[in-house]
Amino acid sequence: MKRTAAIVSLIALAAMCTAAYALYDVSDTGDWPQDWPKEMEPLRKQARTLVGPTLPSQHFAIRFEKREDFEAAWPHILKVKTEGAPIVLVRGENFFLGKGQKAGVIIHTPPAGQKVNPDTPKAPKRRTEHPALDWFYANYIELVVDGEIVDLNRIPLPEDTPIIDRRFKKEKE
Repeated sequence: MKRTAAIVSLIALAAMCTAAYALYDVSDTGDWPQDWPKEMEPLRKQARTLVGPTLPSQHFAIRFEKREDFEAAWPHILKVKTEGAPIVLVRGENFFLGKGQKAGVIIHTPPAGQKVNPDTPKAPKRRTEHPALDWFYANYIELVVDGEIVDLNRIPLPEDTPIIDRRFKKEKE
């Protein structure tokens, strides 16, 4: 009986994981706008694009394997961030980067065709638990820090940018 319950539980868990991925359209290339900095073009092949979950928001996940590549790209990545929008620091495996990836950048943007809202407040008081709701019509950056490839001691963070540090936040159980 315990064995049957365990098997049923595993099947249910697998179905739930599949459903989470089904909420997103995933492309294994960086499909960001052509008007972003030309220096980001070589990064397209190491990036993923996820569109979703319920509204077609775009999430461009750029994976990095070498610190030098990340550090060279960082100033150009910052150029696509909406003025005043935050940089969110996280660590560990990341859904957007993909399984096993522990270093990279996710640029969260509004749905395709939706212009970034120039009236997005500059450094608003956080009204919600996740910046995606406060910054829905802005481009904001999620930085997956591993301390080796993405090392905060080696890169400049813009002075006028709110930094939301979630690296040590415990997951809800």
